[in-house]
Amino acid sequence: MNQQYDVVVAGGGSGGVAAAVGASRAGARTLLVERGPCLGGAATLRNVVTYCGLYTRDDATQVVFGVAEELLAELRGMGAVSEPERFTAVAVVFDPESVKRAADEMCARAGVDVLLHSSVLGATRDGDRLTTIRLADHSGSHEVTATAFVDATGEADLAHHAGSEVRYGNDGWVQNGTLGVRVGGIPAGVEIAGKDLKSAVRAAKRAGVEHLTSETGLTARMPVSGDLITYLADEGYDARDAADTSRAEADARRQAQAYLRVFRTLPGCAAAYLVNTGPELGTRESRYVVGGYQPTEKEVLSPGPTGDAVAVGAWPIEYHPGPGVPSEWRFIGRPGYYGIPLDVLRSSDTANLFAAGRTVDGDRGAGGSMRVMGTAFATGHAAGVAAALTARDGDTGTDPVRAELLSQGVWLPQAYDELS
Repeated sequence: MNQQYDVVVAGGGSGGVAAAVGASRAGARTLLVERGPCLGGAATLRNVVTYCGLYTRDDATQVVFGVAEELLAELRGMGAVSEPERFTAVAVVFDPESVKRAADEMCARAGVDVLLHSSVLGATRDGDRLTTIRLADHSGSHEVTATAFVDATGEADLAHHAGSEVRYGNDGWVQNGTLGVRVGGIPAGVEIAGKDLKSAVRAAKRAGVEHLTSETGLTARMPVSGDLITYLADEGYDARDAADTSRAEADARRQAQAYLRVFRTLPGCAAAYLVNTGPELGTRESRYVVGGYQPTEKEVLSPGPTGDAVAVGAWPIEYHPGPGVPSEWRFIGRPGYYGIPLDVLRSSDTANLFAAGRTVDGDRGAGGSMRVMGTAFATGHAAGVAAALTARDGDTGTDPVRAELLSQGVWLPQAYDELS
């Protein structure tokens, strides 16, 4: 592979795939680097099989298109994604194996070079610009140079190694993570109501079953397999710390076995079994790339004019304060979405570095909304296009980025009430 690119994207999740495809289609020679064995990020490596943030809550209007819609179309063609479903807000449920293949095909069609099994080990900069990243794989370490970069690693590893300004959590708070647990052996006709599951968890606790943290959590039927996906096993941990994360993942797997015992007590579920867990914990919050502008909770809940937006967020503020503690929800006001300006994605002190996905800057409330994968597609697509135009022109502004995104099938509002 080339060792010199216009744009390098670190992290192959929803934000990273969208960034790489968007950058390449904007004319940049693009490399996408992923530490895992496949693309998709949380969707394929963490059993997070719901795309949240693509639709408004009240009327299920789709507001995130572009790369996100292309992936959805691929999944629809495979029969591997549900219609929009109403949980606390609106999301779609998908088959993760199909996401792996769809992401491969999309990157190939866009001409993106992909390096799996490659971790960001270090980075160098010249003044206020990042110049080179060092990657590690089984053959050793390798240097790759580029003109612009996107950090979609989740933990903001690239920005951290580059010496860019990053922040861990918000005001001393970091959301807990949850292990996605996939359960098979539950017949298609069996429905599990939230109140019944809550009662069963409480009964198990009274009977002395250990390692049960949450009494409520999202459960949904998956397409293709018909398995039940559950999000009950909560853990608090520092995702930057391998020892702490190792401890949390072992504890969460104990929880998964305990919850299986609970499911087997429900009517029709005696033959339930674990299909798989994770394999990684679903981390909600870690480092942020400090941006040129930080959105606030107030701006999410009471959206203003969005004519300068390069991405759209539509998921409510969903904050998970600690293991076993009920999640906090706050809902977006009319028209049900808010705009995300370019400066939110642009590093405050590294002119050619952009953030995507849950590395995007936001205060405690805004971060609790922007972190989801549907919004990650939106911020990633915008970050990739901004990186490509920066690589070409030395810098870029809102208008060129918006124009390129519109040409790539992204919907961007002109005024805050355009969809109302």
